[in-house]
Amino acid sequence: MPVVAEIDRRPKPRRSSRSIVASGLSQVDLARLTAQGFRIETRTKGSIAPQAIRLQVPSGQSVAQARQRVRLIDAQAAVDFDQFYYLDESTSACVGIECQPPSPVDWASLVKWSGSNPLQCAPSPLIGVIDTGINVDHDALKDQAIEIVAPPARRTVASLQDHGTAVAALLVGRSGSSAPGLLPGARLVAVDAFYRDGGTADRTDVTSLVTAIEALAERGVRVINMSLSGPANEVLQRAIAAAQAKGIVIVAAAGNNGAGADPSYPAAYPGVVAVTAVDHELNVYRRATQGPYVDLAAPGVNVWVASADGRGSLRTGTSYAVPFVSAAAGMLAANPALDAKALQTRLEAYTRDLGKPGRDPVFGLGLIQMAALCEQPADAPAIATVSDQPAAIPGKGQTLDIP
Repeated sequence: MPVVAEIDRRPKPRRSSRSIVASGLSQVDLARLTAQGFRIETRTKGSIAPQAIRLQVPSGQSVAQARQRVRLIDAQAAVDFDQFYYLDESTSACVGIECQPPSPVDWASLVKWSGSNPLQCAPSPLIGVIDTGINVDHDALKDQAIEIVAPPARRTVASLQDHGTAVAALLVGRSGSSAPGLLPGARLVAVDAFYRDGGTADRTDVTSLVTAIEALAERGVRVINMSLSGPANEVLQRAIAAAQAKGIVIVAAAGNNGAGADPSYPAAYPGVVAVTAVDHELNVYRRATQGPYVDLAAPGVNVWVASADGRGSLRTGTSYAVPFVSAAAGMLAANPALDAKALQTRLEAYTRDLGKPGRDPVFGLGLIQMAALCEQPADAPAIATVSDQPAAIPGKGQTLDIP
């Protein structure tokens, strides 16, 4: 019988009820706030944007009242709720080799990808990942070039490793393993910014995300994979914009909240590459969030991934579509002749239009197509979108080659 890994279905809290976050406060501002009963819980380095600080609110005040008080101290500072962010995966997953679909899908053929001999614009792309912990001893990840950055200071129990292991293997899984990756020769820098809190789910928060972005920027990554989503936040937006100003491309999940849901962040921030998920028949994932911020589509339904227990599993969600686009961006980012804007333009040029002609809120510009991404010089004119039909779909266990 297939083994099903259940994920806690209890309601997920959206923000802290006892803390807020701020960025851009001076030492004088902080002294005034501590005198009013605020307590500093966490500070980021402030290495790419003004230091982000988590403040515990004074007893007897609501977080809304506290946010307003801080805004009165400095109207130029970014001040917001201490909001939470979650992984964009389905509520359950089938685990084990017996859970293969009846007609396994070679996802690489749909995105025109050569998995055994990946195209690269330069050797050894460097890709950053913000996710849960990773089981680097998994067969697919052993001896791969993965640097694990020490996680931010935790407030509770460490994250589970399933999601991070899956994302890492999709990106750099060893060729010939049970879960080969798109860029097995790439280098990965990963930050576990998540934790278990109250048993509801793996989650992260604003200051943890800002700390992770800073750590990856310091290590020189030009692409950051963020298979997560949550609400808009002024402090997080400031950090995202600062990373983009340094030439870093952020690739994020469009969200799994359904067609009528509010936009998901950081995917909906300007310049962030928002990725939705499609199945092997190129239908959009039924729970994918839709909206004008969606940029690209990639495989994300019943994708075979590595699992933390050393085996594999079928997973679904916009989370698992993000690594396809991050891998393509990583290929391009290794070419110093392409700046962040040119890189994103190149990604958007190599797509297969889905749904209504042109850009639409369901598929964005369409399904990412990796083949020939590096064939044109950096100053070449824009390339027309791809309209080829997908290649034939062989069995899952076969080598991911495209003629």
